[in-house]
Amino acid sequence: MTMLDDQTPAAATWPTAYPKGYAVVDVETTGLSRDDRIISAAVYRLDAHGDVVDHWYTLVNPERDPGPTWIHGLTSDVLEGAPLFPEVAGELSERLDGRVLVAHNAMFDWSMLAREYARAGRTAPVRQRLCTIALAKELALPLPNHKLASLAAHFGVVQQHAHHALDDARVLAEAFRPSLHAAAQGNVRLPLLECRPLTEWTDAPPAPRIGYQSAYGGSGGGQGSWRPSRKRPACPYPNPGRYQADKPLMQGMRVAFSGDTSVDRDLLEDRTVEAGLHVATSVSRLTSLLVTNDADSATSKTVKAKTFGTPVVDEAAYTHLLRDVAPARTDI
Repeated sequence: MTMLDDQTPAAATWPTAYPKGYAVVDVETTGLSRDDRIISAAVYRLDAHGDVVDHWYTLVNPERDPGPTWIHGLTSDVLEGAPLFPEVAGELSERLDGRVLVAHNAMFDWSMLAREYARAGRTAPVRQRLCTIALAKELALPLPNHKLASLAAHFGVVQQHAHHALDDARVLAEAFRPSLHAAAQGNVRLPLLECRPLTEWTDAPPAPRIGYQSAYGGSGGGQGSWRPSRKRPACPYPNPGRYQADKPLMQGMRVAFSGDTSVDRDLLEDRTVEAGLHVATSVSRLTSLLVTNDADSATSKTVKAKTFGTPVVDEAAYTHLLRDVAPARTDI
């Protein structure tokens, strides 16, 4: 294990551009799609130097099936008497207000919070977020992967109850402090991203689950399958080539998506970009991987993938691969 100096840098060396406070957040949810709900939330408030100010935890009644109880351990019976999100939104806002939201895979936690606030007719008081995966990459920490457990082990933080929001937030807060100090000592730019809160919400039918393709008929390209592309900045890493089965994804790989996904497509693409991958709008000989829940459909992307021999995986396999993306090669 490699330990970094956890002594607070002198005031003269602390970057003046760094935020004045942080809210380390973890949420447990019923699933990963846009219609899924938060079932528990925890916040550790930290000061400018990463020291703990206080912490807070709540269960939340999702008013629906709790999802993968074998992961988070929260059953319908446990959640039945819990407050609804609108009932805790005010207290949560007090803990988020004026602070940078910090989370491990922050895009996910932020998206879930923003949607819950929008459902409640409120706006989350968050303007910036910081992903500890991105910070670990900025610091070039020698981690075997970018799981929270690996980050915790690197800094000697003991995890007591994985997938419990309060313990996950505690572990992340304890690992974030030395990461923040290392960044300050090296005058490293913090990977801060703007948060754009949702201002309205329309309850729509649940997003289709994995394996359910409502968007196309037998010939492919049915009504609803078209979606506007989003202009994204160029991927900073070179394309290392095609994905190889039983090996991790690598930063710079070009990933294309086809068909319906259970996770909101914009969220899935944002997670792809944050992992250092390139979102391809079409399939070519340079495409590293095609993600689709219906490899046998006759869409242009699946047809080209077969023509070019492009590797294909389903959404479930891809989201698993996203957890451990290898750093970009330097010899390309």
